[in-house]
Amino acid sequence: MVYVVLPVLPDRREKDSIKKVIGKGTRCILAVNKIDTVKKDALLPVIAKYAGMFSFDGIVPLSAITGSGVDVLIMEIKKYLPEGPGLYPDDMATDQVERFLLSEIIREKAILNTRDEIPHSVAVEVIRWDESSADNMIRADANIYVERESQKGIIIGKRGRMLKKIGSEARMEIEDALGIKFFLSLWVKVKKDWRENPSFLEEMGIK
Repeated sequence: MVYVVLPVLPDRREKDSIKKVIGKGTRCILAVNKIDTVKKDALLPVIAKYAGMFSFDGIVPLSAITGSGVDVLIMEIKKYLPEGPGLYPDDMATDQVERFLLSEIIREKAILNTRDEIPHSVAVEVIRWDESSADNMIRADANIYVERESQKGIIIGKRGRMLKKIGSEARMEIEDALGIKFFLSLWVKVKKDWRENPSFLEEMGIK
């Protein structure tokens, strides 16, 4: 699996979550995303901290926005993939990379806008990705998951203003990254202690 983190030192719950993954013998590559937001001298201690605490099969600094390091991550993943028959034609593209990019952007905006109130208890799932519109616009829906009702209120904000701000910032960034207009709808859902829920983590592709 690929465990994605932001370029900050791990808190206790992040450590516990990683321990559960590695403790089960799961191959795990650490992807340190958003490296475009920090300086190198701030990034290196974060990588060193993770490397010293856990035995990852690989650690890859990357930026989903700029694409830096993504090719390295793909190479690392391929090292551990078993050979298998092709399920789709070779020339067929998928939207999985774009969906991942959008979910990471939404998560980043949610965390940055509520940094002092909601640390890392945010997960994002893109539940709809529709490119069939005749107006050359992608329509996407996403769920933002938090662990407490109080956190839901913070994400939504007074009269929905915080959620609108998060959605607007995420929409503008994904439009800049992909060069196409988006219509983005967001919902906030409570999934109590989701980071401790193995079945939910599996559904989200985190575990």
